[in-house]
Amino acid sequence: MFSSSVADAPLIREPLHAPVAHLIRGGVVEGIHYGSVVVLGTDGKVDFQLGDIEAAFYPRSALKPVQAVAMVRAGLPLDGELLSLTAASHSGEERHLAGTRRILELAGLTEDHLRNVPDLPFDPVVRDTWVREGRPPSRLAQNCSGKHAAMLYTCVLNDWPLEGYLDPAHPLQQAIAEIVEDLTGQRIAKITVDGCGAPLFSVSLHGLARAAARVTTAAPGTPEARVADAMRAHAEMASGSGRDVAALMRAVPGLLAKDGFEGVQVAALPDGRAVAVKIADGANRARIPVAAAALARAGVDPASLGEFQGEALLGGGQPVGCVRPARSLDPVVVQACA
Repeated sequence: MFSSSVADAPLIREPLHAPVAHLIRGGVVEGIHYGSVVVLGTDGKVDFQLGDIEAAFYPRSALKPVQAVAMVRAGLPLDGELLSLTAASHSGEERHLAGTRRILELAGLTEDHLRNVPDLPFDPVVRDTWVREGRPPSRLAQNCSGKHAAMLYTCVLNDWPLEGYLDPAHPLQQAIAEIVEDLTGQRIAKITVDGCGAPLFSVSLHGLARAAARVTTAAPGTPEARVADAMRAHAEMASGSGRDVAALMRAVPGLLAKDGFEGVQVAALPDGRAVAVKIADGANRARIPVAAAALARAGVDPASLGEFQGEALLGGGQPVGCVRPARSLDPVVVQACA
């Protein structure tokens, strides 16, 4: 279904984004979010595209399932909640911290070995509690700590040095880069540093969707299937309580979904249908309604996507509008705005 050949790297250029969402207030378009969207069919071909799906971009944390696959291929023995946490942008809840500690314990390591950036929990309620209690930022609370703990564990299992595990030249990162290219089907255009300190690989939006489809269509028991199964079964471990990406996986049977900073969303079904979204200005409020519209384009029942139409725009504390996918993206799922 999906070719295993690796194409040239996508071009690094200014993306030719298109309008993907409108801010409607009182029946008037108040603002426009630009971006790009790709929808793949079961045959792996592009069924729909909007904007620029071939330019190089940074998937941010939407690439974490691929990174997790690479670690499982390298011998990481985790499954279930802990494997889901490996691919997580978690909220910093106690279960996330406890899971990260458990991965470190399995590796014979401690929080001191982590080299991600210390931070407060991502979830605003949990973060406010930390602040009230006077707890400082920590590497454990940072949303990528599960991935970093798994990276260290993978290094221990392969006798790779712990020092410099975030260096792109490190054997771990070389192994991850190889799988990124394998699953996206294209060479990496550029490598930089993600917010947590780990290498960040630039591919295309099309390549990101292709990778997600490769993960969800893999044979049972493969590293890809293990990651997909873990994330779907433990969606809150890969995100957090109340997070829209977890709710999306619960609402659409078999869906694997992962978000990323700067307005990135990818989702794929077991039959290979996949969508990927990039909001040009990084606005989180447009990410989910645009992704829901793309999933409807992919054939997902619009009735299961009703709760993902985006937050209402308020005036005087009352709803007076909404963020609505552009008509060119989806004329079916949109709701009327005040």
